[in-house]
Amino acid sequence: MSATLARRARHSSLQQRNLGPTSLTSLIQRRNSSISFEKIESDLLSRQLPLLSDTPTGTPSILLDATLSDILPPFLRPWPGSTATWDKRTSAAYRPGHHLLYFPPRNPLSSLLPDGTDPAQSPGAPFVRRMWAGGRIDFLPTKGTKFRMMGERMTCLERITKVSTKGKEGEEKIFVTVERRFTGLTAKRRHPWFQADSVGTLPEDQLRKALLHDKCCSLVEERDLVFMRERTPEQAADAAKMTSKYVKHPHKSSYSISLTPTPSLLFRFSALTFNAHRIHLDKSYCNNTEGHRNLLVHGPLSLMLMLEVLNRYLADNYGVTRLGNGGTTQNRAIASIQYRNIAPLYAEELMNVCLHDRKDGGFDVWVENQDGGLAVKGTAKTVSAAGPKGESSKHITEQLLVGDSKGESPTDTTPGSVAEVPSRS
Repeated sequence: MSATLARRARHSSLQQRNLGPTSLTSLIQRRNSSISFEKIESDLLSRQLPLLSDTPTGTPSILLDATLSDILPPFLRPWPGSTATWDKRTSAAYRPGHHLLYFPPRNPLSSLLPDGTDPAQSPGAPFVRRMWAGGRIDFLPTKGTKFRMMGERMTCLERITKVSTKGKEGEEKIFVTVERRFTGLTAKRRHPWFQADSVGTLPEDQLRKALLHDKCCSLVEERDLVFMRERTPEQAADAAKMTSKYVKHPHKSSYSISLTPTPSLLFRFSALTFNAHRIHLDKSYCNNTEGHRNLLVHGPLSLMLMLEVLNRYLADNYGVTRLGNGGTTQNRAIASIQYRNIAPLYAEELMNVCLHDRKDGGFDVWVENQDGGLAVKGTAKTVSAAGPKGESSKHITEQLLVGDSKGESPTDTTPGSVAEVPSRS
């Protein structure tokens, strides 16, 4: 009898060492049955992410412009914040979206997860498949200090503000909202919220507290990340072959551009954003592990393309103003955007970046896949550079996007009215 039990035990051990797809799925399901989502949420919300610092200069923006020059049409008018002739004065203001090129996490290679991503926002196994689900950006959170590309030290506070679990048992997805708050304060500038002459001399706990106030921020961004369960090789192979049904956007576009993203484009954007996520770089990994038919277009790249297309439309259709310092800026500026990624976009497949002008300062922005279906859906608010009481367009624009020539915080001027756009997220 004991010999029979011993043989059965050895047989069971051998089966576990040579798990087939079905057995592996069962093992994963058993391991997942004890997951505490409350503990995952508590752990993520309690994490204190490191402060990030950077000294933004024009080089990353110039390289992005070079990368997109074959894709996007040129500005028909002199374009604001041109980095082609960047210097401390004429190009101090960044173009909306270019902040994505700065403040990357400083992770050594040994700390990256197997998929190449930063572990700071990850809930951990078995939720190892990460995607960019959407987000919101407020480009004008305050009338104070603005995001400037002047080679001066800036700080980014990153924190997890929301965690939620969606989906039925066994198919849960964990959504993590990461907020990033940027300050343009430097050693040459002061702000009422700070009790120190520079960011560098302010204790970290005070700096973190101060950055929670919009008056200290030059830009506020929220990123929605979604983490999904790992897949077996069999599940990944099946998913890579699946086709999905898509919906169309209800509006006809006022303006659009078409492009076919290449692996080279994805590589360059990964490099510019210090992003080693393998879904953008390793086709075999996409097919066999994640279950995608090709390399995925970055969520931030889709966002950048929508902002670049909208920025060109504003400059070409609402005009630009020449500033006293020799620079130019457009008469309407992007104040905020919110967007949601609905379906993946793939390398080597046609995509269309579209917008619909509501003629009230609001815009619908979206990206279509090669079948014309919605892949990204968003809304944007724009603000007039002229104040509501007929204030000087030159004066308001300069304060709004550049600041004064002495390097001090801009004075408290009130930007033009912002058109309210209802959320469609």
